[in-house]
Amino acid sequence: MVITKDVDKYYSNGCHALKSVSTTIKRGEVVAIIGPSGSGKSTFLRTLNQLEEISAGSIEIDGVDMYASTTDINRLRQNVGMVFQSFNLFPHKTALENVMLAPRIVAKRSQKDAETHARELIERVGLGDRMNNYPSHLSGGQQQRVAIARALAMKPDLMLFDEPTSALDPEMVGEVLDVIKGLAQEGMTMVIVTHEMGFAREVADRVLFMEEGALLVDDSPQAVFGGDGHPRLKQFLAKVL
Repeated sequence: MVITKDVDKYYSNGCHALKSVSTTIKRGEVVAIIGPSGSGKSTFLRTLNQLEEISAGSIEIDGVDMYASTTDINRLRQNVGMVFQSFNLFPHKTALENVMLAPRIVAKRSQKDAETHARELIERVGLGDRMNNYPSHLSGGQQQRVAIARALAMKPDLMLFDEPTSALDPEMVGEVLDVIKGLAQEGMTMVIVTHEMGFAREVADRVLFMEEGALLVDDSPQAVFGGDGHPRLKQFLAKVL
């Protein structure tokens, strides 16, 4: 579904943020990206939605070259949902209105269809009794679950999560991870940047380990967390586990 080949990213200050990153993500696969801060995890994730433009290499999603002159990037993005560290909900709109917004404006769905689907999604993330609440009346975990419902509202084929629990209090992390686990069980294709090693080991089909912009390890959770392999990976895991 997603093929990246020799992806490089340079910033104007000369920083080489991504160094020849190549991987393939299959439909229905859950891929976790781990590594120390500043290793390029989030930068790489953002290139999959062209929120960061690459400097060299190629990215294909469902056979479409993201950087081809004929590619409609806005249309391509409709098939790629993204959930950020911060919730980015509209504070003046209820949970239901936040989830309905993109389908109504971008996808031009009818009010009735958008609302029906939004209600189903909010129920799905366990917030059926919070549909008419404004973000200020929701906990951080609840806001992030609304953000996930909002991303799902466009019926994406691929979901990207950029450290979705990093802004949450520890007691709220589990409720968000449970929603993501549910999506994994339903077969949603997902790429997740995370510091939750137990979650990565339990849910991911594959784990990518990045360091200084390079993809050093691309393997199964069993291999990654099994104690063998790349010495830098072992050093990293010894500090975080």
